Amino acid sequence: MAVYTDVSPEELEAFLATYDIGRLRAFKGIAEGVENSNFLLQTEAGSFILTLYEKRVNPADLPFFIGLMEHLASRGIDCPQPVKNRKGEALGTLAGRPCAIATFLIGTSVRRPKVAHCAALGETLAGLHKAGAGFAIRRTNALSVQGWRPLFEAAGARTDTVATGLQALIADELGTLEANWPTGLPAGVIHADLFPDNVFFIDDKLSGLIDFYFACNDLLAYDIAICLNAWCFEPDGAYNATKGRALLAAYGAVRPLEPAEVEALPLLARGAALRFLLTRLVDWLNVPPGALVRPHDPLEYLRKLRFHRGAQSARDYGIAA
Repeated sequence: MAVYTDVSPEELEAFLATYDIGRLRAFKGIAEGVENSNFLLQTEAGSFILTLYEKRVNPADLPFFIGLMEHLASRGIDCPQPVKNRKGEALGTLAGRPCAIATFLIGTSVRRPKVAHCAALGETLAGLHKAGAGFAIRRTNALSVQGWRPLFEAAGARTDTVATGLQALIADELGTLEANWPTGLPAGVIHADLFPDNVFFIDDKLSGLIDFYFACNDLLAYDIAICLNAWCFEPDGAYNATKGRALLAAYGAVRPLEPAEVEALPLLARGAALRFLLTRLVDWLNVPPGALVRPHDPLEYLRKLRFHRGAQSARDYGIAA
């Protein structure tokens, strides 16, 4: 369960007294997510999500996250909306952490995405990229290629305690990606963490997106590569080209990819796999004492990275010739 900071009922009730959402009826920690402490609130006005931003989140980035959700919603993207207190503020402090309350999004995530789910995701992702074009605030992606070596160095010699030879493999991959990372591709606002548990469906119809706390400005095709990693591999580690084809075709119907984006897709997919391998590796090695959190297995992304290292072109991902 992703709860790093405990909140007492007394603290929470005092905090909610500054909002017009009624008295607290119940609250509980939410299992999904690994970055922040999340709680489901039940008040007299309904259901809400309370997020306490933990130390990895820079408080200076919070206006970007809050503003982006409002911006996207105004352009037809279904996502949670910040709830403001009586002073008109969306950000507060609770239990020594910056925090925010957001509306509760109806729907459920899928644990085993089907082809139709991947197509819906591709269409919505393209819509998000187009809707984000007018957002005025910018945020650099701290977890893009320039941020990977510091993560690798933070893991250090302990890397091989997770898998023999992993340190040498990552070092080799880092060198390749740092030397060849693409530039000049279409860029804009990306979600950067659009895993299945951050996408809700109602009766197989996509109902909304959540968890924008990795959102930033970066290459749009890199966001696609993150989704291919997260949605198109089977539990046995095999890449499902049918799912990839559905995701890419639905995306391209809304925002056609440029030839340079198509050419760069295998390298971007390698980078996306390495990014999550590294962050999972660091989390795996550094679970805070007493934290109610189950870190994700970094070796899942090692298996995906090995697939990408063998890919020859975008055709290996299901894209049309």
